[in-house]
Amino acid sequence: MNREPGFLRILARFMLVLLVLYLSWTAAYFITAAIYSRMSWTPHELFVYLVDATLGSFFFGIISMTVKRFIQPREQHFFTEMIDALKRISEGDFHINLGWNFGRRNGNHDRTHPYVQLVDSINDMAANLKAMEELREAFISNVSHEIGSPLTSIIGFAKALKDDNLDREQRDRYLTIIETECIRLSKLSDNLMKLAVLDSERHPFHPSSYRLDKQLISLILACEPQWEAKQIDMIVDTDIVEINADEDLMGQVWVNLLHNAIKFTPQGGSISVSLSTNSDQALVCITDTGPGIDEQDQQRIFERFYKADKSRNRTAGGSGLGLSIAHKITEMHSGSISVSSKVGEGTAFTVLLPLQEEAIKGNSNHEMSGSVIKKGASYKP
Repeated sequence: MNREPGFLRILARFMLVLLVLYLSWTAAYFITAAIYSRMSWTPHELFVYLVDATLGSFFFGIISMTVKRFIQPREQHFFTEMIDALKRISEGDFHINLGWNFGRRNGNHDRTHPYVQLVDSINDMAANLKAMEELREAFISNVSHEIGSPLTSIIGFAKALKDDNLDREQRDRYLTIIETECIRLSKLSDNLMKLAVLDSERHPFHPSSYRLDKQLISLILACEPQWEAKQIDMIVDTDIVEINADEDLMGQVWVNLLHNAIKFTPQGGSISVSLSTNSDQALVCITDTGPGIDEQDQQRIFERFYKADKSRNRTAGGSGLGLSIAHKITEMHSGSISVSSKVGEGTAFTVLLPLQEEAIKGNSNHEMSGSVIKKGASYKP
């Protein structure tokens, strides 16, 4: 059914060509007959046929050239616009929005017309390239800012160290700042590399079945020095849950979320980590008692380099990439990550992951249910 209009259009053109050809040959026949009659000459039938065919073809060519003269400028203008648009795109100008007047039928445009599809494709390509260029410019701007800030500190304090009058305490303080900024640059470089590899889909993806509750508890205990230093109560409530995922990649998600929670939880606060099952999904919720995130910032919290509180993140040494990495890895596992927060009431990050049906254990099996890991405590799953 969709091919009918195209078939009818081709058939109509074919019939038009035949009609013009027949008219040309008919005109040639009567003209030559009139000439033979006037000359009182009766030539051989083969000669008559050849002359009629030649003259008819000549008339056909003349008519075709005449019709083409009226049609060609329209198509020539169309292709000139197309070529100009492609040249502008190749030169980096993506502000292209071509119009079209082809395929008009009964006052409406036929979107299946080849020229219409060509124009739409060029407009779509220009729009996509424009969006990619804007992302690239924003990315370069953000990277330049993130690299420029620590480099400025390193250069400034390195120059200050040349002063022979500095005492040992000042020298050690400057060296500590330089070391901190170098670590910050190293983390930024690592995160950028991780995002580049994840985006290119060249990262080795090796899903396997493993205990998610054991992984979470192991990582929580690995972060013990950080939350112990701030006297944070770590509350853990987990079901026994087995999932099929890339354990290393998912470990990066939990580390990023845990470090984020520890970073913004105040001295003496608390962090809650829960793991449960919901139908055919594993549900992980990491909640802190930090300052919270404004509602308008929650919509952009997973964007690269986006910082809900610029000044706070800068002093904490963040680059705005940790949540982007967590979001990307979660998507790779066909899961989702969301944030719920109120200013002054803390923040909760929720991760949903597909759960193998046979791995659902129910809520009757608990490990560390409702427990509080105190400073110096240990746990063996």
